Amino acid sequence: MPDSDTTADDTAITADTETGADARTTAGTGTAARAARDRLADARLYLCTDARRRQGDLAEFLDAVLAGGVDVVQLRDKGMEAAEELAHLEVFADACVRHGKLLAVNDRADVAHAAGAAVLHLGQGDLPVPAARAVLGGDVLIGRSTHAPAEAAAAAVQDGVDYFCTGPCWPTPTKPGRPAPGLDLVRYTAALGTARPWFAIGGIDLGNLDEVLDAGARRVVVVRAITEAADPGAAAAEFIGRLRRAG
Repeated sequence: MPDSDTTADDTAITADTETGADARTTAGTGTAARAARDRLADARLYLCTDARRRQGDLAEFLDAVLAGGVDVVQLRDKGMEAAEELAHLEVFADACVRHGKLLAVNDRADVAHAAGAAVLHLGQGDLPVPAARAVLGGDVLIGRSTHAPAEAAAAAVQDGVDYFCTGPCWPTPTKPGRPAPGLDLVRYTAALGTARPWFAIGGIDLGNLDEVLDAGARRVVVVRAITEAADPGAAAAEFIGRLRRAG
Protein backbone atom coordinates (compact mmCIF):
# COMPACT_ATOMS: atom_id res chain seq x y z
CA MET A 1 0.00 0.00 0.00
CA PRO A 2 4.59 2.24 7.73
CA ASP A 3 12.48 4.61 12.01
CA SER A 4 14.87 6.21 14.04
CA ASP A 5 13.10 6.54 17.43
CA THR A 6 11.40 3.15 17.23
CA THR A 7 9.15 1.60 19.81
CA ALA A 8 8.75 -2.17 20.05
CA ASP A 9 5.55 -2.02 18.02
CA ASP A 10 7.08 0.30 15.44
CA THR A 11 10.03 -1.99 14.94
CA ALA A 12 7.73 -4.96 14.55
CA ILE A 13 5.56 -3.16 12.04
CA THR A 14 8.39 -2.24 9.70
CA ALA A 15 10.23 -5.58 9.88
CA ASP A 16 11.94 -8.02 12.16
CA THR A 17 15.23 -7.71 10.34
CA GLU A 18 17.16 -9.82 12.84
CA THR A 19 14.94 -12.90 12.62
CA GLY A 20 13.81 -12.42 9.01
CA ALA A 21 10.81 -13.78 7.18
CA ASP A 22 10.60 -16.95 9.28
CA ALA A 23 9.32 -14.83 12.17
CA ARG A 24 6.24 -13.91 10.12
CA THR A 25 3.88 -16.69 11.09
CA THR A 26 0.93 -17.73 9.02
CA ALA A 27 -1.26 -17.24 12.08
CA GLY A 28 -0.68 -13.50 11.95
CA THR A 29 -0.95 -13.12 15.71
CA GLY A 30 2.48 -11.70 16.53
CA THR A 31 3.28 -8.21 17.74
CA ALA A 32 3.54 -6.87 14.20
CA ALA A 33 0.18 -8.30 13.18
CA ARG A 34 -1.64 -7.01 16.27
CA ALA A 35 -0.16 -3.52 16.04
CA ALA A 36 -0.75 -3.22 12.31
CA ARG A 37 -4.31 -4.51 12.52
CA ASP A 38 -5.11 -2.09 15.32
CA ARG A 39 -3.82 0.77 13.20
CA LEU A 40 -5.72 -0.44 10.15
CA ALA A 41 -8.95 -0.70 12.14
CA ASP A 42 -8.54 2.94 13.18
CA ALA A 43 -7.42 4.15 9.73
CA ARG A 44 -9.63 6.51 7.76
CA LEU A 45 -7.29 8.18 5.25
CA TYR A 46 -5.09 6.24 2.80
CA LEU A 47 -2.76 8.12 0.47
CA CYS A 48 -1.17 6.87 -2.75
CA THR A 49 1.73 8.96 -3.99
CA ASP A 50 4.62 8.70 -6.38
CA ALA A 51 8.21 9.22 -5.23
CA ARG A 52 8.00 13.00 -5.81
CA ARG A 53 11.04 12.92 -8.10
CA ARG A 54 9.83 15.97 -10.00
CA GLN A 55 9.32 18.03 -6.84
CA GLY A 56 12.34 16.62 -5.00
CA ASP A 57 10.60 16.93 -1.64
CA LEU A 58 9.68 13.36 -0.69
CA ALA A 59 10.82 13.40 2.94
CA GLU A 60 9.27 16.80 3.64
CA PHE A 61 6.05 15.86 1.85
CA LEU A 62 5.68 12.63 3.83
CA ASP A 63 6.29 14.38 7.13
CA ALA A 64 3.63 16.97 6.26
CA VAL A 65 0.90 14.55 5.19
CA LEU A 66 1.51 11.99 7.94
CA ALA A 67 1.50 14.74 10.57
CA GLY A 68 -1.64 16.12 8.92
CA GLY A 69 -3.56 12.87 9.38
CA VAL A 70 -2.79 10.30 6.66
CA ASP A 71 -3.03 6.84 8.26
CA VAL A 72 -1.65 4.65 5.46
CA VAL A 73 0.73 5.74 2.71
CA GLN A 74 1.50 3.74 -0.41
CA LEU A 75 4.26 4.30 -2.94
CA ARG A 76 2.65 3.95 -6.34
CA ASP A 77 5.20 4.69 -9.05
CA LYS A 78 4.73 2.33 -12.00
CA GLY A 79 7.72 1.19 -14.01
CA MET A 80 10.26 1.69 -11.24
CA GLU A 81 12.98 -0.95 -10.90
CA ALA A 82 12.96 -2.83 -7.59
CA ALA A 83 16.26 -1.37 -6.36
CA GLU A 84 15.07 2.19 -6.95
CA GLU A 85 11.69 1.45 -5.38
CA LEU A 86 13.39 0.04 -2.27
CA ALA A 87 15.57 3.12 -1.97
CA HIS A 88 12.50 5.36 -1.98
CA LEU A 89 10.68 3.02 0.39
CA GLU A 90 13.43 3.58 2.98
CA VAL A 91 12.32 7.22 3.09
CA PHE A 92 8.69 6.15 3.40
CA ALA A 93 9.52 3.68 6.17
CA ASP A 94 11.48 6.26 8.16
CA ALA A 95 8.57 8.69 7.97
CA CYS A 96 5.97 6.07 8.88
CA VAL A 97 7.79 5.01 12.03
CA ARG A 98 8.33 8.62 13.10
CA HIS A 99 4.61 9.25 12.80
CA GLY A 100 3.27 5.83 13.82
CA LYS A 101 1.56 5.18 10.48
CA LEU A 102 1.35 2.22 8.08
CA LEU A 103 3.55 1.77 5.01
CA ALA A 104 1.98 0.02 2.00
CA VAL A 105 3.65 -1.45 -1.07
CA ASN A 106 1.75 -1.78 -4.32
CA ASP A 107 1.53 -5.06 -6.28
CA ARG A 108 4.83 -6.74 -5.39
CA ALA A 109 5.15 -9.17 -2.49
CA ASP A 110 8.91 -9.44 -2.98
CA VAL A 111 9.35 -5.69 -2.61
CA ALA A 112 7.02 -5.60 0.40
CA HIS A 113 9.09 -8.36 2.01
CA ALA A 114 12.40 -6.65 1.27
CA ALA A 115 11.13 -3.28 2.50
CA GLY A 116 9.59 -4.74 5.67
CA ALA A 117 6.31 -3.04 4.81
CA ALA A 118 3.25 -3.43 7.01
CA VAL A 119 0.87 -3.64 4.04
CA LEU A 120 0.80 -5.15 0.55
CA HIS A 121 -1.93 -4.03 -1.83
CA LEU A 122 -2.98 -6.33 -4.67
CA GLY A 123 -5.08 -5.53 -7.71
CA GLN A 124 -7.43 -8.01 -9.34
CA GLY A 125 -4.76 -8.99 -11.85
CA ASP A 126 -1.87 -9.22 -9.41
CA LEU A 127 -0.40 -12.12 -7.47
CA PRO A 128 -3.12 -14.30 -5.87
CA VAL A 129 -3.53 -13.76 -2.14
CA PRO A 130 -2.40 -17.29 -1.15
CA ALA A 131 0.81 -16.84 -3.15
CA ALA A 132 1.45 -13.48 -1.51
CA ARG A 133 0.85 -15.06 1.89
CA ALA A 134 3.41 -17.74 1.05
CA VAL A 135 5.99 -14.98 0.54
CA LEU A 136 4.99 -12.71 3.41
CA GLY A 137 3.51 -14.94 6.10
CA GLY A 138 0.66 -13.76 8.27
CA ASP A 139 1.98 -10.60 9.88
CA VAL A 140 1.78 -8.40 6.79
CA LEU A 141 -1.64 -6.97 5.98
CA ILE A 142 -2.97 -7.63 2.49
CA GLY A 143 -5.50 -5.45 0.68
CA ARG A 144 -7.43 -6.00 -2.55
CA SER A 145 -8.84 -3.71 -5.20
CA THR A 146 -12.46 -4.31 -6.19
CA HIS A 147 -14.35 -2.77 -9.10
CA ALA A 148 -17.65 -4.67 -9.15
CA PRO A 149 -20.19 -5.94 -6.62
CA ALA A 150 -19.07 -9.56 -6.93
CA GLU A 151 -15.44 -8.58 -6.30
CA ALA A 152 -16.36 -6.49 -3.27
CA ALA A 153 -18.50 -9.28 -1.82
CA ALA A 154 -15.66 -11.76 -2.33
CA ALA A 155 -13.03 -9.50 -0.77
CA ALA A 156 -15.24 -8.96 2.26
CA VAL A 157 -14.93 -12.64 3.18
CA GLN A 158 -11.81 -13.95 1.41
CA ASP A 159 -9.28 -15.68 3.65
CA GLY A 160 -6.01 -13.82 3.91
CA VAL A 161 -7.48 -10.42 2.99
CA ASP A 162 -7.34 -7.72 5.68
CA TYR A 163 -8.99 -4.79 3.87
CA PHE A 164 -10.21 -3.86 0.41
CA CYS A 165 -10.81 -0.82 -1.74
CA THR A 166 -13.90 -0.28 -3.86
CA GLY A 167 -14.22 1.99 -6.87
CA PRO A 168 -13.35 4.04 -8.74
CA CYS A 169 -16.04 6.44 -7.65
CA TRP A 170 -15.15 8.77 -10.54
CA PRO A 171 -12.84 8.33 -13.53
CA THR A 172 -9.24 9.04 -12.62
CA PRO A 173 -6.06 9.59 -14.67
CA THR A 174 -4.16 7.23 -12.37
CA LYS A 175 -6.17 4.38 -13.94
CA PRO A 176 -6.80 5.53 -17.55
CA GLY A 177 -9.47 3.63 -19.42
CA ARG A 178 -10.95 1.96 -16.35
CA PRO A 179 -14.73 2.45 -16.17
CA ALA A 180 -15.94 4.02 -12.94
CA PRO A 181 -18.70 2.00 -11.26
CA GLY A 182 -19.43 5.12 -9.25
CA LEU A 183 -21.11 5.58 -5.91
CA ASP A 184 -23.51 2.70 -6.53
CA LEU A 185 -20.61 0.35 -5.79
CA VAL A 186 -19.88 2.26 -2.59
CA ARG A 187 -23.52 1.93 -1.56
CA TYR A 188 -23.44 -1.79 -2.36
CA THR A 189 -20.28 -2.28 -0.31
CA ALA A 190 -21.69 -0.34 2.62
CA ALA A 191 -24.82 -2.51 2.51
CA LEU A 192 -22.69 -5.65 2.92
CA GLY A 193 -22.28 -4.68 6.56
CA THR A 194 -18.83 -6.23 6.70
CA ALA A 195 -16.62 -5.65 9.73
CA ARG A 196 -13.57 -5.84 7.45
CA PRO A 197 -12.11 -2.38 6.80
CA TRP A 198 -12.80 -1.03 3.31
CA PHE A 199 -11.97 2.20 1.52
CA ALA A 200 -13.72 4.07 -1.28
CA ILE A 201 -11.29 5.09 -4.01
CA GLY A 202 -11.15 6.98 -7.28
CA GLY A 203 -11.33 10.70 -7.95
CA ILE A 204 -12.18 11.61 -4.36
CA ASP A 205 -11.46 15.17 -3.29
CA LEU A 206 -12.64 17.62 -0.68
CA GLY A 207 -15.36 18.86 -3.01
CA ASN A 208 -17.06 15.47 -3.40
CA LEU A 209 -16.12 13.85 -0.09
CA ASP A 210 -19.60 14.43 1.35
CA GLU A 211 -21.14 12.45 -1.52
CA VAL A 212 -18.83 9.53 -0.72
CA LEU A 213 -19.73 9.72 2.97
CA ASP A 214 -23.43 9.92 2.13
CA ALA A 215 -23.01 6.72 0.09
CA GLY A 216 -21.81 4.94 3.22
CA ALA A 217 -18.01 5.03 3.10
CA ARG A 218 -16.08 5.96 6.23
CA ARG A 219 -12.59 5.40 4.81
CA VAL A 220 -11.15 6.82 1.59
CA VAL A 221 -8.10 6.51 -0.63
CA VAL A 222 -6.86 9.83 -1.99
CA VAL A 223 -4.25 10.71 -4.59
CA ARG A 224 -4.28 14.07 -6.37
CA ALA A 225 -6.40 15.90 -3.79
CA ILE A 226 -3.39 15.69 -1.48
CA THR A 227 -0.40 15.20 -3.78
CA GLU A 228 -1.33 18.21 -5.93
CA ALA A 229 -2.62 20.42 -3.11
CA ALA A 230 -0.93 23.75 -2.48
CA ASP A 231 -0.54 22.66 1.15
CA PRO A 232 -0.62 18.84 1.29
CA GLY A 233 -0.48 18.74 5.08
CA ALA A 234 -3.46 21.06 5.41
CA ALA A 235 -5.40 19.04 2.82
CA ALA A 236 -4.71 15.85 4.77
CA ALA A 237 -5.83 17.54 7.99
CA GLU A 238 -9.12 18.64 6.41
CA PHE A 239 -9.76 15.16 5.03
CA ILE A 240 -9.12 13.41 8.33
CA GLY A 241 -11.14 15.94 10.30
CA ARG A 242 -14.20 15.40 8.14
CA LEU A 243 -13.76 11.63 8.08
CA ARG A 244 -13.45 11.41 11.86
CA ARG A 245 -16.51 13.58 12.34
CA ALA A 246 -18.47 11.26 10.05
CA GLY A 247 -17.82 8.39 12.44
